Amino acid sequence: MRIAVIGTSGSGKSTLAERLAGALGVPFIELDAINWQPGWVALQTKDRAEFVRRVEAAVAQEAWAFAGNYSSVRDIVWARATNLVWLDYPRAVVMARVIRRSIARAAGGKELWPGTGNRETWRMWLSPEHPIRWAWSTYHRRRREYAKRIGDPKWAHLKVHRLTHPRQADELVRELAQSFPPLKRREGRLPR
Repeated sequence: MRIAVIGTSGSGKSTLAERLAGALGVPFIELDAINWQPGWVALQTKDRAEFVRRVEAAVAQEAWAFAGNYSSVRDIVWARATNLVWLDYPRAVVMARVIRRSIARAAGGKELWPGTGNRETWRMWLSPEHPIRWAWSTYHRRRREYAKRIGDPKWAHLKVHRLTHPRQADELVRELAQSFPPLKRREGRLPR
């Protein structure tokens, strides 16, 4: 089983994908961890070919739970996925989550992706690309875009799970875990 978890910024993609990976015993792949290099250098901008190569290597595995939306590699991920989980939560839920997460990150100072030294700071909140502002400004556009893409016959092979409320996530984890016997646990994060 290869599960791609999508949704707007702050909707809980990484959290759910990591839960699914644990329940299924498959690698967890976080697109942000592939993209963000030390010093907040975006690999997809600095070396797009290497970014694509790393994503292709990650999704070549027999099973995984993948979190991320980057349009530059979306087709690569979706083409290989068997299941697509769309976190289509109400804007209020998304905003509460992204604000809570951003406060915890800025206050805690925890490194976001091991080995990068990247930490969220309060100063980052001023950027138009900060997840809080990004989630707010792209919310409706993303919903329309996902609905349209999912309806494209090109993606008919995907079993789509559209979650409209966070409580549906628990049921999905149980359902998928019951339908897919866990593989031997492997470390799913890619080396930098």
